[in-house]
Amino acid sequence: MPKMKTKSGAAKRFKVRGSGGVKRSQAYKRHILTKKSAKTKRQLRGMVAVHPSDLAHVRAMLPYA
Repeated sequence: MPKMKTKSGAAKRFKVRGSGGVKRSQAYKRHILTKKSAKTKRQLRGMVAVHPSDLAHVRAMLPYA
């Protein structure tokens, strides 16, 4: 059986925590930031957990994580 390949795009976007959860960065903080309030931009900082309904799809893309 050949090795399974990791989706390289997913490997750049997701990190697996030690507890088994998957974290991702927030969307809507790349461009057109001038019209967004400071509060919105501050709350988009940092990483959040992947939603449980999407977790199976992410895990399939990261077979060895």
